[in-house]
Parts: sequence; structure tokens; C-alpha cells
Amino acid sequence: MPAPFIPTSSLLLIAQAGAEPGADLTGVVVVLGFLVAIAGGAFVLTRKKRGPAPKGVSRIEDREQPEETLTSKEKEARRAAKALRRAAKGGLRVDADGKAEKLEAVDLAGQQKAAEEAAAAEAAAQEASQQAAIEALRQAANKGAAEAEARDKVRGGLSKTRNEGFVARLGKLFAGKQIDENLLDQIEEVLYRADLGVQATEALLGALKQALSKQELGDADKVWDTLQDQSLQMLDKVATGELLLPKSHGPAVLMVVGVNGSGKTTTIGKLAHRYAAENRKILIAAGDTFRAAAVDQLEVWCERAGVDMFRGKPQQDPASVCYGAIEKGKAEGYDLVICDTAGRLHTNANLMAELQKVRRVIGKAHDGAPHEVLLVLDATMGQNAVAQARQFGESIEVTSIALTKLDGTAKGGVILAIAETLGIPVKLIGVGEQMSDLRDFNAKLFVEMLFERDAA
Repeated sequence: MPAPFIPTSSLLLIAQAGAEPGADLTGVVVVLGFLVAIAGGAFVLTRKKRGPAPKGVSRIEDREQPEETLTSKEKEARRAAKALRRAAKGGLRVDADGKAEKLEAVDLAGQQKAAEEAAAAEAAAQEASQQAAIEALRQAANKGAAEAEARDKVRGGLSKTRNEGFVARLGKLFAGKQIDENLLDQIEEVLYRADLGVQATEALLGALKQALSKQELGDADKVWDTLQDQSLQMLDKVATGELLLPKSHGPAVLMVVGVNGSGKTTTIGKLAHRYAAENRKILIAAGDTFRAAAVDQLEVWCERAGVDMFRGKPQQDPASVCYGAIEKGKAEGYDLVICDTAGRLHTNANLMAELQKVRRVIGKAHDGAPHEVLLVLDATMGQNAVAQARQFGESIEVTSIALTKLDGTAKGGVILAIAETLGIPVKLIGVGEQMSDLRDFNAKLFVEMLFERDAA
């Protein structure tokens, strides 16, 4: 605030009073105070009051408010604001309780690099997610194509059984007819004439009679459904999935047996091709040493599949050849050894005894071996194939069956006889000459294609 204005005449009077000797000093002071009061009042009355400061402009008198006029919350807010201003200026971090600590200098380059790395990681994650989705679609498409191919192969392999065998005869027998006791007798005759065997035939007939007694069979569709359901139940009792020969056996040993002409060597070649496609290291033991042509034929299949073969000397003991192959397999890191054996007539006791010896020697060469004993049967043999399976099973404990040449016979129903009579699981079926035509046995698909109505 500017100093109050005092008239010149008043100042002169004061000066004169002070200059005269003996003047009353008290009167001078009173007069001077009166004049100062008048000047101050005039200044207050004439001063123009200012309004609030424009936006963005602050005045000291607007910011500064006496501490005693603030509420407790306002005081707390003011202290917090001051602390934050000090922190911002001094590189401090203020906690909720008001404590402050010194911060290190901000690494802007590091923050930018971290942000770029985070963005790159997010982009990579999105790309990986997209690739995973594409791969899932590709796998689904491949799976669908594989399933469609399998259906076509099995359908083609069973075409003769379905169109010429017992299924075709049944279809002609009761097409469009009412099912009764007389027609059931004719169905029984067809089944017994087929290569199903007594036990499988009785199981199917029993299911039909039970359904007829409950008045559930009124048309051909119900007959087909009953036959299909019963056949699937018969196969499910012994079905144990695909042939499993895990690498963990170090090596896994597969012993393959069967009579001459059953397709044993061809089955070995196709199995070698399948497992080689899985990047497995495979060694084939040429144990059929009594037939030179058998070794030569096996060598051709090994070359096709791109696998190694262990060959013994002509007329060498088959058991020693298998033993040597297993020792080589263990020493050189093979994860699968497939042992071929000489074709044996199931009716020759001496030959079957020799096969038992091979099995024992394999067990001595490698603990737990053989891990699978695969019997190869020719489906065209019908009930004779069942007899072979029974003899081999009793002699060397067959664990699984490969049923070959299904595409060339109308006797595909023999698989029901094997399951119902012997209880040995059929794990592989041959439906063609190509490498990929040795298929894992799928009971549900097999029965569906066997009783397929449109082609019957």
C-alpha cells in the first residue's frame, strides 16, 4: 500500500513548531497522527476493489490463505500438495503416510526398450496363437481326411463279404418280410453255413431270438440293428486298441509267427514302413533261415521301408539269429526289433516246439521280450484260420492277430469267430496291397462297414 499523502502546509507547520524553542511537542504529535489517519481513510475509500484473477493467473493473496481460517481437511490437503510439489522438484516419492524417499534418475531409454520388448512379446504371442489355431484346423482337416480314407479302405476290404458273403444272403432272405419263427430258422441256416463258427452263430441267433420274444423285431431294419449291436459286443470283449510297441522297452521286440502263405513277410514289411515313418530306428531279424527266398523277400521289403536287416547264415538256427539281432539292437540303440520266424504248419508238433524255443531265446536275450507275439492269419482260410489261431495260441501264447487279405475274400465274418471262440484280439487288418493298407483294427468301423445297408 502507498504511503498516505500529507499536504505541504501541514508539513510546514510541523517544521515551524519543531523549530521554535519551547514549543509543545505533544500537540505536534497529535496533529500529525490526525493527519495520517485522515490520509489512510481517504486511500481506503478511493481504492478500486479488484475481482477474481483471470483463468490461468494466480495472485499471492488468492493462493495464500491464513492457516487459522482453514478446516482440518483443507490443512491436510494443503500439506499433501506442498509435499508433492517438493517431491516433484526434489526427485522424491511420497507414500500414503506422508513419508518421502529419494528416487533414482528415470532411465527413459530403458523404459522405452522395455516397452518395445513388451510390444514384441505381445505380437509374438498373438502370432503364436494364430499359428496354433491354423495348426489345429490343419490337424482337424487331416484327421477328417484320414477317417474318411479309413472308412473307404475298410468298406472296400469288406465289399466281398458284404455283397457276396453271409451279409448279402441275409439281406436277400428277409428284405421286406415280416420277421417270425419260420424266417428265423432260415436265418439260422445262413449263419451256420457261413464261416462264423458255432459259438459266434449261436451268439447272433440268441440275440435275434431274444429280440423276437420281446416283439422288438418287426422289420429288416431292426434285424440289422440287432445283428450289428451283437457283433460289436462280441468284438469289444477282446478289442484292446492298436499294437503298442513303446520305445521305452529299449528296444521293443515284436515276434511275428504264422504259416507259409499267410502274408507274414508282407505284414512285417508294412509294419516296418509304418514305424519308420514315426522316425523309429528299426532292425529286422531274418529268422526264416530254412527258406532262402524268404530272406531275399524280406530284404526287398526292408529296402522299401528304409530299415536295417540282420541276416544270419543259411540254415542257421532261427533262435540264434533272433538272439544276435536283439543284442545288436541293444548295443546300437535300436528302439524296435521285429523277429521274423519260419512258417510253421500248426499241425506239426516238432515245428511248433522249435517255435517255442525261439520264444524262450528271445526272452533270454532281452528281459520281458517278446513284448508282442503277432499271429498273421489269412482271412481267405475261413474256419481253418480259426484252427491255426487255436494251435498257435496254445503253443506260444499269441497276444494279437493280424488278419490279412480281407479285400480278397467273402469270409470276413471269420473275425467274429476268432473273437468269440478264442478271445484273442485282432489288432491289424490287411485291406490291400499298398504299404498303407495294413490298418489298425477298429471294431465299430468294421461292424458298421460289414452291415452297411446301402451297399448290401
